[in-house]
Amino acid sequence: MDATEALCRHAAGLSVERISAAAVAATKVFLLDTLGVALAGWRHPFTPALIECAQGWGQGGACRLIGGDARGWPAPTAAMINAWLIHNQEFDCVHEPAVVHPMAVILAALLAEVDRRGGARGAEMLLALVIAVDIAASLGSACRTRLRFFRPAQCGALGALAAVLRLRGADAGQIRSGFGLLLGQLSGTMQAHREGVAALPMQIAYNARNVLVAADLVSAGLAAPQHAIEGEFGYYALFEGAHELAREVSDLGQRFRIAEVSHKPFPSGRATHGGLDGLLSLQAQHGFGAAEVAAVRLQAPPLVRQLVDRPVRPAMRANEAKLCFPFVAAVALQRGGVDVADFDAAALVDAETLALAARVAVLADANPDVNALAPVQVEVQLHDGRVYAQAVPQILGAPARPLSQAAHLAKFRRNLAGHPGAVQADTLIEAVEALPALADVRILLDLLSDKSSSLDPAEPRR
Repeated sequence: MDATEALCRHAAGLSVERISAAAVAATKVFLLDTLGVALAGWRHPFTPALIECAQGWGQGGACRLIGGDARGWPAPTAAMINAWLIHNQEFDCVHEPAVVHPMAVILAALLAEVDRRGGARGAEMLLALVIAVDIAASLGSACRTRLRFFRPAQCGALGALAAVLRLRGADAGQIRSGFGLLLGQLSGTMQAHREGVAALPMQIAYNARNVLVAADLVSAGLAAPQHAIEGEFGYYALFEGAHELAREVSDLGQRFRIAEVSHKPFPSGRATHGGLDGLLSLQAQHGFGAAEVAAVRLQAPPLVRQLVDRPVRPAMRANEAKLCFPFVAAVALQRGGVDVADFDAAALVDAETLALAARVAVLADANPDVNALAPVQVEVQLHDGRVYAQAVPQILGAPARPLSQAAHLAKFRRNLAGHPGAVQADTLIEAVEALPALADVRILLDLLSDKSSSLDPAEPRR
């Protein structure tokens, strides 16, 4: 049995009863977190234009947008827009060893599928989310070469495809065919990341849409390549190179990857978070202000430098600034943290922020792990000559240093507060906590809608 077959059998055969308590708890946490960051995604300046574009591609359907009004959209379009909403603020969770933002593509595709099929039990959604993250994170963690293509979108899509087909009752063979039909639609390079443009979260969106297209083609019976992951021209050969997938799938069903996912406490690239963590710790310990800082030096794995070492310039785009450690470091020193509003247009041209950012440097250490984001070391030099250093072996939000429940809920409520619609926050939190027992997970979209229903989460809708 090849490693791809192991993935397919896992997706087709896993049962809810086998999922660990830790994985169930993590699924609830990151489901709520992802819904919250999607609400923040409505703040992105391109969101209205995307909605307008999508209207021109065709309207009508059963699927809704997270935090949108009650109008229905075709499933692929709803998946695409929801994925955009989830990822456009760089605030969604990440599986660090895989370098994958799993929930963006996965939840967007699954919500569209559930809306279109007329509902699903909470236990079904729980199972689908666990399966999808297992596959996405296993595929990403297996990579042994430098990040070239936009892995968060591609691995997320492959995981989502398996989960959507599992919801449809597919067997391992159909899931394998699904990988084959999705392979030709996988997209996303690191060029959008390099240039810091909003096309980056759109690559998440494209892949969420393509998941539904591929799943529909499988259901329609289209013949598909059978070696889409490990074949001569499969995923790894085309996009990644060297891999150890067999090693990563050896404990499927015993190790649940959702429990390995990291929170993002700041709405910026995860590669900035180790440095931010160290900076804020030093500031809390020694009480210096931003004006006292003469220089900041971040020593980090080569991947961190690749992802977030970029020059500061006036009037950067928000997406570019979120991926610029010097900028987010300056914001953190000035404000004691980083939040979504810190990337609004006025903040991006603040002269004091830009001047401080110009005194921040990112240096690569000798870490041989091509996927590593930690450990890092931060050094702050003050104008009076004092120097402080902080090692960060595990980044805040990682499983080894998780956000507290209070911090998790505070992040959700901050994201919710910036959304103009009528969201029933407390009821939504309760519904997510009750996920395994929900009769219909569409209640989550109801509670996020501008025209929220009064449905009882425990009351079936079918």
